[in-house]
Amino acid sequence: MTVRRILSSRPLRTVAFDVAVSGFVVLVGLAATANQRGGWWATGVGAAMAAALLLRRTHPLAVTAVVAVLAGVQVAAGWGPLAFDVAVLIALYSVVKYADRLRDGIVAGAVAAVGVVLAALQVEGTVAWWASAIWLALVTGAVWLMGLNVRTHRLYVLTLEERAATLEREREAEARAAVAEERTRIARELHDVVAHSMAVMIVQADGARYLFDRDPQTAREAVRVVADTGRQALEEMRRLVGVLRETSAPEPAIGPDGAGPAGLSAEPAHRRPALVELPELLDRFRAAGLRIDATVTGEPPSLPPGLELTVYRVVQEALTNALKHAGVGATVALSLAHTADAVVVRAVDDGRGRPVVRPAPSGGHGLVGMRERVTVYDGSLTAGPRVAGGWQVEARLPLPSSTGAEVAA
Repeated sequence: MTVRRILSSRPLRTVAFDVAVSGFVVLVGLAATANQRGGWWATGVGAAMAAALLLRRTHPLAVTAVVAVLAGVQVAAGWGPLAFDVAVLIALYSVVKYADRLRDGIVAGAVAAVGVVLAALQVEGTVAWWASAIWLALVTGAVWLMGLNVRTHRLYVLTLEERAATLEREREAEARAAVAEERTRIARELHDVVAHSMAVMIVQADGARYLFDRDPQTAREAVRVVADTGRQALEEMRRLVGVLRETSAPEPAIGPDGAGPAGLSAEPAHRRPALVELPELLDRFRAAGLRIDATVTGEPPSLPPGLELTVYRVVQEALTNALKHAGVGATVALSLAHTADAVVVRAVDDGRGRPVVRPAPSGGHGLVGMRERVTVYDGSLTAGPRVAGGWQVEARLPLPSSTGAEVAA
């Protein structure tokens, strides 16, 4: 059953070739039965060698050991070299070619060398035993070297195949990483586009619902803010979808060293919100109920598009969190400081707003998204509660060296 399983797991052409080799050894033994020493007993030994050769590819070391033992029986019986001893050469070739370690082939060669000497001593005829030993050694050595050559070529091919498979796995891993990075970028953009707009709309809609009867004018204003915010969110969603469906190669985002990291902010520049749009963003949050005290210090440099988008998104997320958690009526001190080597964004709320009736569920990705964006540009982000109450977010984004040099000049 084991032999059948081993044979059935190998290619049909390989099995047919090994059967043909074993059959050849059997025929050679049968053809010489009448004239060889040992008669049918010797033929039986040759047939056993031939049967062992069927497994020479899958179990070369075991096959060589079996053939060596049978050859030892032949020498011990004094039959001398016989025609079916070609099985010894085939087993030697097989162990050198297929064994896991070349050491096994070397050991088999040493055993074959001893067998050559013993067989040469039993050769009949007028030729000196040492001449027979030289002849048998040359044949055996040629077979061993041929097996070594084929083994070297086979291992070289296997190395190339393994290298190709490794490269393919690396390409697949890089492709999966690129897909994961793109999914992260899309998720971040969706969060930034949708979360703050939905937070504003929820706050205004809840306020309008409770003010319809008491203050219709304020309720109408809140509904208008909801509508305007929805339109702006829809426009940004259209822009984002346009980015995802962009057929041309995206413009790479410029990183701190001037060579941009691929993926996080790689959409075309004309689709990015710019810092000149910050006043509109602040107006939307003021309309939603935040009291924002914004200050800008320093001379704003010309920022790379990706870095400019990051600053915009950090401000947007900080104000969204203040609206969601501090509530309507909270005061936010927002500062944007430009220095020769960095841009620092700082948002501090007092936490004293009116709590939202039904706050929007938080997915917990806001701070993570900000930190990922800031990390891309080797920046730092700190966020946490203040002792006096409220929440503070501070992001420091170093400028690219070229930008810093321009400012210094």
